[in-house]
Amino acid sequence: MTDHTHPPADRLPDRLSTDPASPYYNEELLAHDIGIRFKGVEKNNVEEYCVSEGWIRVPAGNARDRHGNPLTIKLSGNVEPYFRDAGS
Repeated sequence: MTDHTHPPADRLPDRLSTDPASPYYNEELLAHDIGIRFKGVEKNNVEEYCVSEGWIRVPAGNARDRHGNPLTIKLSGNVEPYFRDAGS
């Protein structure tokens, strides 16, 4: 059986990144199933988001930088992070 406990929705940070080298990376939070709605549409490929500034970063195809990290594009709009397993 899986433990479906998670922090309250109001504890989702203003900014979160999936890159371990980022200061906004939080392994404990990323262990939970976090969803992102961007402009009302569910996004599954978000690398980083910022609610207060209203943007997300998504990969730019298969392009990589010289360190092997995916190149990202910054998109602006309404960002809504939530816990997927919380019955959105």
